[in-house]
Amino acid sequence: MNDKATVLIVDDIATNIDVLVGALKDDYEVMAAINGQMALNIVRNSPPDIILLDIMMPGIDGYEVCRRLKEDLSTRHIPVIFVTAKITLDEELQGFKVGAVDYITKPVSAPLVQARVRTHLALHDQNRELDRKVRQRTAELQETRLKIIQRLGRAAEYKDNETGLHVIRMSHYSHILAKAAGLGEAEAEMLLNAAPMHDIGKIGIPDEILKKPGKLEPEEFAIMQRHCEIGGEILGEDSSELLQLARVVALTHHEKWDGSGYPQGLAGNDIPLVGRIVAIADVFDALMSKRPYKRAWTLEETIKLLQDSAGSHFDPQLVPLFIGQIEEVKAVMARFADAEPVPAAG
Repeated sequence: MNDKATVLIVDDIATNIDVLVGALKDDYEVMAAINGQMALNIVRNSPPDIILLDIMMPGIDGYEVCRRLKEDLSTRHIPVIFVTAKITLDEELQGFKVGAVDYITKPVSAPLVQARVRTHLALHDQNRELDRKVRQRTAELQETRLKIIQRLGRAAEYKDNETGLHVIRMSHYSHILAKAAGLGEAEAEMLLNAAPMHDIGKIGIPDEILKKPGKLEPEEFAIMQRHCEIGGEILGEDSSELLQLARVVALTHHEKWDGSGYPQGLAGNDIPLVGRIVAIADVFDALMSKRPYKRAWTLEETIKLLQDSAGSHFDPQLVPLFIGQIEEVKAVMARFADAEPVPAAG
């Protein structure tokens, strides 16, 4: 296997190419192009590890070649060294502005060319490794953040009668419905991470109300309703986009399409889309789950309630979108099933 780095030399004068090839051929795989367009074509088909680029060429000059390379995400990482006759300071600054990493002045010195190429390839390798480590560490932090968020959601559940994997399932349902509703993958992924905190405010509700086996009295229900605002207070006014989204979800997931929900009595499209999405995901999983005070509903019963409540409790456009993704929803149910199976006929 050939592990030599590849150098692309771009110059419209053959003797200049010959000199550079002679300086580099023992240590590198060398390609050559005699004009800017040929260079761009080579880079597109066989990206080199580094480019030695003449500036003054007919047609597309070196500045334009470099600019195009740096505008393309697939080639912007390739180091470009300009090889040119003595130029002015302004011209040199222009080269750095379009993305070059260095200059070599003609007539070239073979040892200098070898040293510059070796240095910039080493820097490029270091930057790539650093970038890989940053991406790996970022992924680890995101995974850790998601686990902490999910555990915060579980903490609120342990205050209530809702235990198990409710927050995991409903967050995945929210993600599925968000994509069906037209949100981009990044927004849907953020909702997946924010949804588990929808009931975090239950931490602030007294146990005698949360765990009361019978129907709540009006004054008790008023206290229970406070969990939305308490959740908003816990999540606070943070600069994090994720926590901002989680706060919106906590405050609005009990609002209803017809305005009869709480805490603000919002109606229709005045309810943020993420609140309308989570409302469906939350109720669906609550109905499908067994609780100490209720049996688990069947899939048919749950879907019928969603349909019957479209336009009153739920957004009438989101309900059919959710039902349309039911196979994906059922896959989540199976993947994150509680210890005791949930009956899901159909």
